[in-house]
Amino acid sequence: MSAPAPARPAAPSYAAVLRVPHARRTFAAALTGRFSYGVAPLAVLLSVNRATGSYAVSGMVMSLFGGAAVFLMPLRASLVDRYGARRALLPMATLYAVLLCVLAALLWRPGAPAALIGAAAALTGACAPPLGPVMRALWSELVTDRHLQRRAYSLDGVAEELLFVSGPVLVGVLITWAPPASGILLGALLIVGGTAAFVTSPAMTGSRTGSRTGSRTGPGAGRRAKSRRTGSRGVPGLLVPVVVAAGAGLALSGVELLVTAYVERGSYDTALAPWVLGALSVGSALGGLANGAIDWRLSARARLARFTAGLGLMIAAAGLAPDLWTLTAAMVLTGVFIAPTLTTSYLLADETAPEGARTQAGAWVNMAVNGGNSSGALVAGALIGRLPLPLCFALAGAASLAAAAVTLAARRGGVSVAVAGMAGTSVAGAGASGTSADEAGVSEVPAVRQAGVGC
Repeated sequence: MSAPAPARPAAPSYAAVLRVPHARRTFAAALTGRFSYGVAPLAVLLSVNRATGSYAVSGMVMSLFGGAAVFLMPLRASLVDRYGARRALLPMATLYAVLLCVLAALLWRPGAPAALIGAAAALTGACAPPLGPVMRALWSELVTDRHLQRRAYSLDGVAEELLFVSGPVLVGVLITWAPPASGILLGALLIVGGTAAFVTSPAMTGSRTGSRTGSRTGPGAGRRAKSRRTGSRGVPGLLVPVVVAAGAGLALSGVELLVTAYVERGSYDTALAPWVLGALSVGSALGGLANGAIDWRLSARARLARFTAGLGLMIAAAGLAPDLWTLTAAMVLTGVFIAPTLTTSYLLADETAPEGARTQAGAWVNMAVNGGNSSGALVAGALIGRLPLPLCFALAGAASLAAAAVTLAARRGGVSVAVAGMAGTSVAGAGASGTSADEAGVSEVPAVRQAGVGC
C-alpha cells in the first residue's frame, strides 16, 4: 500500500506580507504617492474638456501628457537604478507637482491657448516619478520567499486597482462643488507627500531597488544567470509582453474618452462618468484577485493570449450597451481582464531583466502601456463625432484583439527584440529556455494603468 501524498503547504497570507519589517509603512507611502496617478490624469482630461469644449484638444493634451511620460520612462527608471530611489525620486516628484499646479492654473478657467496647455502637459508628464516600478523592485528585497513574493505582488496589484476605483470617485465628488482642476492640485499634494514618506522609509536605506539581491532558485536559474553575462543585444521573449501592454493601453485609453462621450450624448450628468470608469477598476481588482487565487495549469503565454482576447471582446461589446447602467456593468466585466492581462505581461517581462536593472525592466512594459494610452487618447478624440460610438468601441477592442493575435503567433516561433538601455545583456525568455515563467518562480507584478502616466 503506497503512502499518501504529502499535504500541500498552505499559501502564505496577505497578513504575512504586511508583517514583514517596514513593509506596511513603505507600502502605504508608495500607495499614497501612486494615488496621484488615480486622480490627476482624469482631472486633467475633464479640465481640458471643460476649458476647451473639444474632444480633439482633450485627446491631444492627454497624448502629450502621456507621450512625454512614455519616451522618458526608461531614462527616469535608469536614474533610479543608477543613483538610488532616495536621490532620484524626490526631485522628480517635486518638479512633477509644481508643473501639475501650473497646469491647474491654466485650466481653472476657460481661455488658455491649447498650445500652452499642451506644452505644460508635456513637461508635466516628463517628470512623473516611477513609484510603481520602484515599489515592485523593493518587494523582492523585502520579501525573499518566492511564495510570499507572489502574495506581495498580488497585494500590490489589487491595492493599485483600488486606487483607480477611489481616484475617479474622488474626482467625481470634487467636481460637484469645485472645478475639475482641483483634482489636479490634489494629485500634486499626494505625489509630494507620498514620495517624501516613501524615500524616508527605513526599507530604503542603502537600497537602489533596481538590482537583484540574492539569487533566484528553481529550474532555469543557471541558464538565466549565464545568459545575462552574454553580449547579445537581443532580448528574447520581451516582444510579447510589450506588444500586449501597448495594445491594452491603446484600447483602455480610448475607452476613457468613449465613456465620457457616451455619458454626454445620452444626456446623463457628466459627474457620472468617473463612477463608470471606477467600475472598470472594480472589475480589474476582482480579476486580479481571481488570477492570483487560481492554480493555473496553462502557461503564462497561453493565459496571456486568452486574457487579451477577452479584454478586446468585452470592450467591443460595451459599445452596444443600451443605457448607462448596462454600460457600467459592461465596464466591470471588461475590467476583469485588465489586471490579469497586464500582470501576466509583467511576469513574462521580468524574465528578461538583467542584473541591476529591475526598475528598467518594468519601465519597458510601462512605456508600452503609456504609449498605447497616448495613441488611444489621440485616435479616440479624433474619431468621436466622425463615427458612431459603437463602432469606436469596436475599434478600441480591436487593438487588444490584435495584441492577442501577436501573442498566439509568437507562441509558434521564437521572437526577440532589441531594447535600448538593456544592450549588453541577454536573458533567455520562457520560450527560449524551455522553462515557462511559472516554472521559473517569477512572481506576478501588478497592473499599471491610467491615462498616460505610469503608476
